[in-house]
Amino acid sequence: MGQEGGSAMIWLTLLLCFQSSFAATFMVGDASEFKYNRPNHDVAVVDKEGYEACYVADDAQVFETGDDLITLQQGHNYFVCGFPGHCNNGMKIAVTAT
Repeated sequence: MGQEGGSAMIWLTLLLCFQSSFAATFMVGDASEFKYNRPNHDVAVVDKEGYEACYVADDAQVFETGDDLITLQQGHNYFVCGFPGHCNNGMKIAVTAT
């Protein structure tokens, strides 16, 4: 499945829940919406090392509302669930915005 530009809302929600990979093109400034069960998850913005190691630094930006809009930056954007064990079990996503 793929998408050219536009909103990344549905794609990121589905990826975090159901898919291991997909192909899509995202643009700088696209608003990515993360929807999740608030008491059980969050979304942390991490760097590549944090993504690979499933590590959320103390100064990381963490979203906790259950319905978060995050604007994609140029290049690689990395997001993980900061709840114990969740990232290690696949609740993470890397998105490249051009």
